[in-house]
Amino acid sequence: MKKNKFVKKFLNWRFFLGMLLIASSVVMYYTHYVLFHDKHHIFIYLVGDIAFVPVEVLLVTLIIHHLLEKKEKRSLVKKLNMLIGAFFSEVGIHVLASFEDFDEGIDKFRKRFILGKDWTDEHFELMRKFLKRYKYIVNSRRGDLNELKVFLTGKREFLLSLLANPNLLEHESFTELLWAVFHLSEELSNRQNFEDLPETDLDHLSGDIRRAYEALTWQWLEYMVHLKRYYPYLFSLALRKNPFDLNTSVIVK
Repeated sequence: MKKNKFVKKFLNWRFFLGMLLIASSVVMYYTHYVLFHDKHHIFIYLVGDIAFVPVEVLLVTLIIHHLLEKKEKRSLVKKLNMLIGAFFSEVGIHVLASFEDFDEGIDKFRKRFILGKDWTDEHFELMRKFLKRYKYIVNSRRGDLNELKVFLTGKREFLLSLLANPNLLEHESFTELLWAVFHLSEELSNRQNFEDLPETDLDHLSGDIRRAYEALTWQWLEYMVHLKRYYPYLFSLALRKNPFDLNTSVIVK
């Protein structure tokens, strides 16, 4: 009800302003006629101004607006990738390495993710296709649930600060990733220990880990594509911190 009243009030305000502008135009044209008695001159400029309206709409709405929107979108994407980079530095890389311990097919999976400096868009596209087909086999009994719990609990405030960022509304897949990781953190933090959990609960945790694992792996790959394309020096460091490469080192050799 309140929303309808607001819309009605807003429309009334716009209608009133429109009528005021039209009335002002009529008064000015009438004043011109009273002073100069030149209808011919008035109609020449009136028709000329009206004829230019479609061109003005084309220039302002379709061209200038499009260019400004494109520039704004590029700026927003840059800001979002800065947030994503902060996420992987603070949380993502460590969590990916932890998730590997729960993945029963990690040996096959890991071989695919040994990235190289010479990777092209074609390489990354093949990886996307692989991830879309890959069936994650996650078992919560394999890894250290308590270590994962302690780490994610310590990053709770950081995750909440990311979720509160309004810019993330423009990046649906990353927002879904944050919710998946945050939900997993909540599930783990609400369990005192993991030694006597029933099989059904362990299966439930396996599903929570798999959901976050899938989203995190996909987002990591997309972030690597972004770094390779726009920030080669950051891509170089990211390669040396690759959580899937057991032989990697941040030391440049």
